[in-house]
Amino acid sequence: MKAGGWDLVDTPAGAELRPGSGGRLVTLVAIDWGWPEDAQRWLRSARSFSNDKQVLRLVTPRPDLGWAVIANSSVDHATTDFVILFDPSIEVTGDVVGPLLEALKDPTVALAGPYGVRGKGTVKEFESHPGPEVDAIEGYCMAFRKADFLAVGGFDRKFRFYRIADIVLSFRLRAEGNRRAVVVPVPVVKHEHRVWESMPEPERQRLSKKNFYLFLDRWRDREDLLTDRGQEGGDS
Repeated sequence: MKAGGWDLVDTPAGAELRPGSGGRLVTLVAIDWGWPEDAQRWLRSARSFSNDKQVLRLVTPRPDLGWAVIANSSVDHATTDFVILFDPSIEVTGDVVGPLLEALKDPTVALAGPYGVRGKGTVKEFESHPGPEVDAIEGYCMAFRKADFLAVGGFDRKFRFYRIADIVLSFRLRAEGNRRAVVVPVPVVKHEHRVWESMPEPERQRLSKKNFYLFLDRWRDREDLLTDRGQEGGDS
């Protein structure tokens, strides 16, 4: 909904009107998955370093829709060319937008963020990697072009749980035109991930395993997308 150049945004405190995105370049989005104190911490920190070229959106979803559906809808509602999707466990402590958008000026870069992973010589096992080039950007903070996101169908709607959905999106974006994912160090603090920590260990392992099989069903034969193809563990 728009009203005189303002966006109506759901927050834990209710609906709020925020300046609309006319003439703005990037939308910063976070989704409140049920821990409003984390979402408000993200919002306060992001607002502290925002400017008139940026739109902030804090979304309060219907949890029954599933992670990917909610994340896709959140990006769909952005009316800017670029989107940075955050997990609410992230606290912004400086200029995040500038370095990430600078990276996306390169047309060979599909997505960028501060946390990346590489396959350990195979798509069957990934580990954190400092980059700069990686196989996937983790969903704690990921920047991409909205048009690219829509062109590949966004996050796979089968992912009702968040784990591995970021790797699938990274592969989707990179597979179009054989593009890259790059780690860009930006000033953020990663706090406790409430969804993960709140789940019993057997349940989170079950859901993670299910999602990883969904990933392998589509991407097991795309080891050509690995940055360290055939090199166990990559560089450090």
